[in-house]
Amino acid sequence: MWEEAGLIYEGDYEEIVDTTVPMDSVPHWFQGVRLNYAENILYSRSSSDSSIRSTTNKEDDTIAITEIREGNTEIRHMTWGEVRRRIGLLSNAFRARGVKKGDRIAVVASTSFDTFICFMAIVSLGGLFSSSSTDMGTKGILERLLQIKPKYLFVDDWAVYNGKTIDLRPKMKEILDGMKGVPEFKGIVSQPRFPGNPADLQDIPGAVTLDGFLKGASRDEELRFERVAFRDPFLVVYSSGTTGVPKCIVHSVGGVLLSVTKEGKLHKDQGPQNVVLQYTTTGWIMYLVSVQCLLFGSRSILYDGSPFIPDLKSYLSILSEQGVTDFGTSPRYLHELQKQSISPRSIFDLSSLQSVCTTGMVLSESLFEWFYDTAFPPSVHLRNISGGTDLAGCFGMENPLEPVYVGGCQGPALGTKMEVYDSTIESGPGQAVPDGEPGELVATASFPNQPVFFWGDDTGERYQNAYYTRFPHVWTHGDFIQVHPVTKQVLFLGRADGVLNPSGVRFGSSDIYSVIETHFPEIQDSICVGQRRPQDSDESVLLFLKMNPGHHYTDHLVERVKRKIKEERSPRHVPRHVFQTHDIPTTVNLKKVELPIKQIVSGRVIKPSGTLANPQSLNFYYQFAKIEEFLDKLKSEKAQRTKSKL
Repeated sequence: MWEEAGLIYEGDYEEIVDTTVPMDSVPHWFQGVRLNYAENILYSRSSSDSSIRSTTNKEDDTIAITEIREGNTEIRHMTWGEVRRRIGLLSNAFRARGVKKGDRIAVVASTSFDTFICFMAIVSLGGLFSSSSTDMGTKGILERLLQIKPKYLFVDDWAVYNGKTIDLRPKMKEILDGMKGVPEFKGIVSQPRFPGNPADLQDIPGAVTLDGFLKGASRDEELRFERVAFRDPFLVVYSSGTTGVPKCIVHSVGGVLLSVTKEGKLHKDQGPQNVVLQYTTTGWIMYLVSVQCLLFGSRSILYDGSPFIPDLKSYLSILSEQGVTDFGTSPRYLHELQKQSISPRSIFDLSSLQSVCTTGMVLSESLFEWFYDTAFPPSVHLRNISGGTDLAGCFGMENPLEPVYVGGCQGPALGTKMEVYDSTIESGPGQAVPDGEPGELVATASFPNQPVFFWGDDTGERYQNAYYTRFPHVWTHGDFIQVHPVTKQVLFLGRADGVLNPSGVRFGSSDIYSVIETHFPEIQDSICVGQRRPQDSDESVLLFLKMNPGHHYTDHLVERVKRKIKEERSPRHVPRHVFQTHDIPTTVNLKKVELPIKQIVSGRVIKPSGTLANPQSLNFYYQFAKIEEFLDKLKSEKAQRTKSKL
């Protein structure tokens, strides 16, 4: 794969990796090689000399990036030449201000040109980049920044989302207050969300506009690259941190570049002919898709805002107008299209579209059927993938040579020794289960894109606890999966932490969600968790339903839901209790989170992380820790209503 990748590098290696070293020691790969992430994104290798770069497939006057704002109100294009000049200008401004290899630069920003330029500028110097979305709360942002201690923080001055324009200067002030006492931190650089019209920063000492930051340094546009060791860090990403402070996961330059060339060339056959639209925020690992497609000379479309404004069709029109070949979205978005009976292939010219990628949560079987029966052309490759933040890549993903079957991912990622272990083994040596049986997703051999360390984890204890305490020398990922015995597709059943286990019968929450999404359009969303308090001898399954506006939660609905789950799954799958809820906790990337609710209803008091978009929603669930009292209260209220009617 290294020979096929065609990366720009210098030096050489004596061995690829020492296979006698256990993977939990995070062995070195390709030791002796030096390369730069930004250099490989921005240039192609020109000859047999691996250290020489050129603009092959990335000519100065061709479009590299297209930026589109919510509602398709503004479309801007940036050529490769413009990209390189702006990165050179900012990277030299960093140098003039003392920023060097190993320093961190963070952003709280949208998926804009300016954010991309900042990313490339810092990693061109051998520094580390960290990003958070603008809708993240100040608490969550500070939980990250206070750990990595960046030299500068770049913040958009305005955010545009859901038809609203939000002033981010109050957030700037809060962050500056929270960063007092951090000697490494030099201040905030305000990025103009509306080019040519930067926000007034007069009342924010400690903040400077992007133009001001550039004017205070050299106007040198020459782009220079600091080539670093294969395993040197360039990126800090974060665990979802649904409880407690998030872990600062650090990825290596070589590991991520080799992984993305593997996925892009072998799993996707990506090249200059591709136009990529990935819906994401900068706070999600999928932001890398918008950046790393440039490695292959593809054009990247950066979309900022809600895909629902002014309506779903407006966002879909980008596919035809821009000739998108690869569209990245979420199961939730596809579900919204399905609910509104929108068939993209009946409305738009999708002749350029080759693939649709979904991730972030389990894609229900009904959406697989709807995708091909109703929504998209049969030639489009539905690529359901899973992996994520911890490896900046995939465990389960697409395969261009095999059929797509309903459910899960087509198969495992190449070069990653993924196995399924018996999930009933709590500790000690693990044991693989046969295909067809569910269990823990593990990796049993080192892979190049293992994170190299957690920032601030000097002893390595947090790193080891995150992946290696369950099974010695084996990476435990935290997903509950099974491999189909015939098709070999990988079925993701839910987070291992949220595995439901009533009376010893283990199943994933996705089994319940797929039934509800398929048969109950009146239900907007649901969340299913297991409850086992210290006094409980067995686990009970609790299901919470959030109704769509205009629809009512009734006893009859509960009966129908239970009956359908029994019919399509088994009597053991039927939740013991079903309740109505008005809010379901999600991360800022709209991924619903089960673990905090599971802990709360099981009698724990938790401290919610700042990565939750709606942490106040958790308060509702505390009453179910004393579920007997809650049920007695419901019974009393029902009796009172009956008495009043009489």
